[in-house]
Amino acid sequence: MIELLFATHNANKVTEVRHILGNSYRIITPSDIHFTDDVEETGTTFQENARIKVDAYQSAYSGNIFAEDTGLEVEALNGAPGVITARYAGDNANASENMIKLLAQLKDTPNRKGQFRTVICLKLNEHIHYFEGICKGTIGNQVLGEGGFGYDPIFIPAGYQKSFAELGAEVKKKVSHRAKAMQKMIDFLLDE
Repeated sequence: MIELLFATHNANKVTEVRHILGNSYRIITPSDIHFTDDVEETGTTFQENARIKVDAYQSAYSGNIFAEDTGLEVEALNGAPGVITARYAGDNANASENMIKLLAQLKDTPNRKGQFRTVICLKLNEHIHYFEGICKGTIGNQVLGEGGFGYDPIFIPAGYQKSFAELGAEVKKKVSHRAKAMQKMIDFLLDE
């Protein structure tokens, strides 16, 4: 069984990735290797931020590492919030505050198109590989649903009438940006 360190302190992302991967891989987390440092994401792209995280964890773990960076890109906002998705309403903002700001900015905007983008950086046997997943959709007019995390209550994936938060983990596992990027990584690992 391949062991991979998922370089994130985000418990929601760990749960989601373990759900996507099932029992085929052993996913360990920073707490398993007693890594408590916060890694500052100073990149201007998702790819740069994912690589920054992988590089930061190499000092504490010599095995295979992957990290990801994810953001919401809204067409009417010229791709914002983008790489600052998690801190859109400020450095210490929570998901609710981020959604309130985004909905306020789109208040009367008819163009609600957006997409989630995930870029994974994998360090496998000292080589770096990238995998990208995109989930297109629209931004709803209000917060709907209790499931998921982040912007899930306002993001309606293409082909659905409900938000990610309403659709649940099984649907998200099949169509989400993270699931698509993870599937590309899995396919790559199976070929190795």
